[in-house]
Amino acid sequence: MEKSLETIVAWAKRRGFAYPGSDIYGGLANAWDLGPYGTEIKRNIEHVWWTYFVQQRDDIIGLDSQILMNPKVWEASGHVAWFSDPLIDCKKCKSRERADKLIEDTITSKNMTLESIQAVVAVTTITPEAWDFEQQTTFLTGFKVKCPKCGSCDWAEPKKFNLMFKTQQGVIEGQGTDIYLRPETAQGIFVNFRNILDTTRSRIPFGIAQIGKAFRNEITPGNFMFRVREFYQMEIEYFVENDTEKGLESFEAWKNASKKRWKEEIGIKEENMRFRDHDQDELSFYSKGTCDVEYLFPRGWGELQGIAYRTDYDLKQHMEHSGKDLQYNDPYTGKRYIPHCIEPSRGLTRAILTALIDAYDEEKYTDGNGAEQTRIVARFHKNIAPVKFAVIPLVKKDEKIVGFAEDLYRKLSKQYMCEFDDSGNVGKCYRRQDEIGTPYCITVDYQTLEDGTVTIRDRDTMEQKRIKPEEIIL
Repeated sequence: MEKSLETIVAWAKRRGFAYPGSDIYGGLANAWDLGPYGTEIKRNIEHVWWTYFVQQRDDIIGLDSQILMNPKVWEASGHVAWFSDPLIDCKKCKSRERADKLIEDTITSKNMTLESIQAVVAVTTITPEAWDFEQQTTFLTGFKVKCPKCGSCDWAEPKKFNLMFKTQQGVIEGQGTDIYLRPETAQGIFVNFRNILDTTRSRIPFGIAQIGKAFRNEITPGNFMFRVREFYQMEIEYFVENDTEKGLESFEAWKNASKKRWKEEIGIKEENMRFRDHDQDELSFYSKGTCDVEYLFPRGWGELQGIAYRTDYDLKQHMEHSGKDLQYNDPYTGKRYIPHCIEPSRGLTRAILTALIDAYDEEKYTDGNGAEQTRIVARFHKNIAPVKFAVIPLVKKDEKIVGFAEDLYRKLSKQYMCEFDDSGNVGKCYRRQDEIGTPYCITVDYQTLEDGTVTIRDRDTMEQKRIKPEEIIL
């Protein structure tokens, strides 16, 4: 079915997946709080990712670094000088837009090809992020791109806008040290590389994983949780020998593993995903390869995950700026070198959004009276469903039925996130649980008191069967 973002937002708020930030005060632009069910989805995605990549692997360990870091970190990483977006102002209504995204939307909406763009702009790639300011300006004027606010085509020259949030550390206002909220979690891994080597038995190849918040002062955030200023990341920096051939082998292995995990961990439909290798013109000067995992969102393809072969750039930068030795000493060969790094990192906030969109469905069915009905059903993979089982007493006034249902609920809750649902008749309970994505509903009725069996209903097929409580397993 075709899904609009407006439908997803309305459902997410109605069913407690996400709420507008500071809602009772009129909200804060593009800020979203995760509700009870959204929080569970986030926790479940974190869990399956961490379990697979850290718990079940011998070559990846965890870290939890600080949001606030010494400002020299961001000078070394290049964020102070280069972490910026092209900002353009509409001369008529004074609205501010991100030039590359405005161009990207124009290319998508008009189904433009590289050849059609080259008729006006001298570029070698269809990706606007890789263009310089002059090329972006030529596109905007040459194709008469309109301001999304007022429709004018009169744009000022693009200029750099640094995306880092700046704050101060100190007890006296205005006299503190300028520091930044981290724009990514990766640098906390790089600056702890020496500590990890000194305190663990890690040997190349090995990785360091981290889940945490990052902050970016985006020019044009929006599209629900797709682009927000405060978000979660799940980062891995995987260190390999300083050998390009072996590095590229590891890079390809991570590309294959990532596609598999999106499907198996979160249940994202394969037809809604694609892998896009960056053109040479898009690559950073230090990169030997970058690949984006993209998802078909309601408003077009967007990035879910970036997999990058960053060579030795990051560790080398921090070694030069800090004066500390960040070389790896191979205990077997005695060779000393700065390792190369593969970065298969993904956005957790965007993964939550993707899970919501991918799971949402509206389905026609025929009820017991032969009438056609429509139900909203969230087909979450059982790994990330916010509630695994709902226990429903068929007769709320019967103390024995309610008591049996409560005991079963408490028992299942020791292992799974469950709900005890007696909010209405069983049909309404089913509809509510379908809409929040509960895989199974368990109904306790009079037959339960006779033979000890319960009715279990499958969310996706709506099929029901009777089983013993001890047979209930996810």
